[in-house]
Amino acid sequence: MAEWLVEEGIGEHRAVLLDGGEIAAARIDWPGSLKPGQVEDAILISRAAGSPRGTARFVSGEEALVDRLPREASEGARLRLEVLRSAIPERSRRKLAQARPTSAALCGAPTLADALRSDGQTVRLVRAFPDCGWNDLWDEAWSGNRAFSGGELHFAPTAAMTLVDIDGTLPPRDLARAAVGPLAAALRRFDVAGNLGIDFPTLESREDRRAVDSALNEALDSWPHERTAMNGFGFIQIVSRLTRPSLLQLVQFDPGGAAARRLLRLAERVDEPGTLLLTCHPAVRAAMRREWLDELARRSGRQVRLVEDPALAPEAGFAQALAA
Repeated sequence: MAEWLVEEGIGEHRAVLLDGGEIAAARIDWPGSLKPGQVEDAILISRAAGSPRGTARFVSGEEALVDRLPREASEGARLRLEVLRSAIPERSRRKLAQARPTSAALCGAPTLADALRSDGQTVRLVRAFPDCGWNDLWDEAWSGNRAFSGGELHFAPTAAMTLVDIDGTLPPRDLARAAVGPLAAALRRFDVAGNLGIDFPTLESREDRRAVDSALNEALDSWPHERTAMNGFGFIQIVSRLTRPSLLQLVQFDPGGAAARRLLRLAERVDEPGTLLLTCHPAVRAAMRREWLDELARRSGRQVRLVEDPALAPEAGFAQALAA
């Protein structure tokens, strides 16, 4: 059975499924927020009269939308809730987590490794991934661009759906067919789910559109989803179950936090002795939490210094060792 490798980094857990030494699928989890499978007592803080829906506040202070509320539950009531979906970041807001009442026993937020095991996956914790192209994947998520022979996929997460634009120099028919495999691979690598809109090149021939539909069916055969057939403008909509944010959403909607976590990962892999010096853009320093730096010092057994450099791009922070 295929094995997921999991790094439990500082502020971020990462998982990869390798195929031939390359990343076939990946996940990122930022601990500290509500997770699917978590069962906790919370306070109902709002509910419209007669509605089965409301909002609850958990012990951490995070709020979640609650469905299937019992008729007798009123504002201020204490309810046991199971989290169904994590909060989803967006450009100017955040979709609240979703939960529902349950009678199940209390259960803390599962780790990324726990969540994978509960899905029946084999998991191995590692200190660091092998050389498998993780940084390249992170850069692709940061830019939203994934190149393939003859073209490029551009991913743009929005409040309604994740949009994918396909562009390139090949003739439309060839470009559409060439994009199918890279598209299917990118959806797994970026851990994309929910609503997706894919803009293929416009194909006038119905036979050409059917050929792309057939190729997409084969490429996504093992990925649970529903989708429309390609319309006359080359557009396809895909819907899959959404329980957590994708790499794209985490990296693009909180770039400072994502870059800070990446910098901490780089710092953990510095082998040379001496004080750890982390250099980063001011926005990354602003996102860096004191407890993360304390944890880096604890893990590395050495002093940590953090300096900012406005000339650096936010994603270009680096770590090095300073000799005493």
